[in-house]
Amino acid sequence: MATPTNERVQKRRQALRAAGLRPVQIWVPDTRRPAFAQEARRQSTLLAQDPQEQDITAWSEHAASELEGWK
Repeated sequence: MATPTNERVQKRRQALRAAGLRPVQIWVPDTRRPAFAQEARRQSTLLAQDPQEQDITAWSEHAASELEGWK
């Protein structure tokens, strides 16, 4: 007979803890929500118009093109 799911999960968690790991819960934005796309567009538009962001982008694009010394 198969082991009940909760017993398998508990066994797996015990093995992970024995390996020196601990559980961490992370909450992230739900990218499936229509409001997420709308907010991402809003923030992107604000960044595109920000002079400091334009400077940072120009600098990072220049720095990324400096490949000398990379192997």
